[in-house]
This record gives sequence, C-alpha cells and structure tokens, in this order.
Amino acid sequence: MPGGRLTQQERQQIALGLADGLAYAEIARRLDRPTSTITREVMRNGGPTAYRADLAHRATERRAHRRRKAAPRDSGTPPQAHGRDAEAVREYEEAFTTLFMQQGLPKMTARVLASLYTTDAGSLTASELAGHLQVSPASVSKAVTFLDSQGLIRRERDERRRERYVVDDDVMYQSTMASARGTAHLGEVARQGVGILGPGTPAAARLENIARFIDFVSESIARAADQAREILHTKPERTSDSVT
Repeated sequence: MPGGRLTQQERQQIALGLADGLAYAEIARRLDRPTSTITREVMRNGGPTAYRADLAHRATERRAHRRRKAAPRDSGTPPQAHGRDAEAVREYEEAFTTLFMQQGLPKMTARVLASLYTTDAGSLTASELAGHLQVSPASVSKAVTFLDSQGLIRRERDERRRERYVVDDDVMYQSTMASARGTAHLGEVARQGVGILGPGTPAAARLENIARFIDFVSESIARAADQAREILHTKPERTSDSVT
C-alpha cells in the first residue's frame, strides 16, 4: 500500500533497482510510492552503494521496537513547532545524517550537524544537543570541536553566557570557500611535481593536466560562491496563513 510501511519485498525491489542504476524516481514509480519515501529509505540505510534490503528491514523493525518502548515516556512530549510531523522530521534528520556520513563525517559529528541545520533557531547549546540526540555532553563536545575546526559551525555566547553552536546564513559560504582553497592547494601540489618529475615526461604531463583541471574547478567554485552568496540571506516570503 502506498501509504503504509515498506515491505521486505519492496525493499528487495529497491535493492535491485539500485543495482541496475535506476533513479529514485523510477524505483518509486515502479513501486507506486512517493520518490521522497525511496530517498529516505535508501539514505537512512547506507546510501545507494551500500543499501541492503535485509539489513534495512531489520533496522526498521529495531527502530519501531524502540519507539514502542519509548512511547510511555514520550507521552508528555510537546507537539512539534509549526504542526510538523515528528516522525517525518526524525526520518529526515536520519537521512541528512547519512548524507553527511557519506561525505566523510563521523556519525556523531554528522548527527550534530544535521540537528543544527534542522532547528529553526539555527543554534543549540551543548545540553540541548545532548538532550535531543540522547548522548553524553562529552560526545557533543568532541563533535562540535571538529565542526568548528572545519568552519562548518561557529560558536557564540547567548544572554545567559551559555556557549551556542550556530549554523547561520554565512557558514555554508565560508565552508564552500574553504573547500575551494583546499582544492586549489591540491592543484599547487600537483604542479610542483611537474618540475620534479621532469617537464615533457608522461608523469609530469599527467600532473600538469590535473593542476590545470583543479585550477579551473577551484576558481569556478569560488566565483560561483561569491555570485550566489546573497541567496543564503534570502528570507522566506510570508503568506496569508503564516504563523504570526
């Protein structure tokens, strides 16, 4: 049923579709499911290259079991802001976390970053993160130290002198520019090898081509980031039914 939980047979079809190189939209069409359902399912269970139907099915059953056990304790939990579906928000955070992990972030670091990106305030304290993720403050501290060192978040003090970890309008820009600089450095190192290995040799020619490619890519990233920077500061348009 399109509105129900994915069955084990459907997960096997998803795995087959991924093995055949099908797009999420095509897999969703064949299963008569929303594309977003397939995307969340794959991203929360290892991504397109590591997805396994049996493991995904068992993981879903374990999560459902944990939620049933936690239900009595959570009965007094306040409703989500803006009428959001708490389960959908949780699943989206898991998908976002998986994406960050595929890009090389450790799991706890990815969970912290996903939590910050999906909060309306754009900032959380260590205790708020620890409570939201149900982990120790020490785990949060290690994660935010890494994120801060990479320019993915920044720190600030609120009116109560508590340290807050922030993902604001400019963090993504600064992170992109740092990535462009890191890419450019790769080009510099490649070009150094040209003189060492000898101009005109096959190895030197390969490195020179790599350096030229990297130069173009890093300059294009930096230029595009500068041109698009204002997009990060765009405010959502208010509609007649917006919350006041």
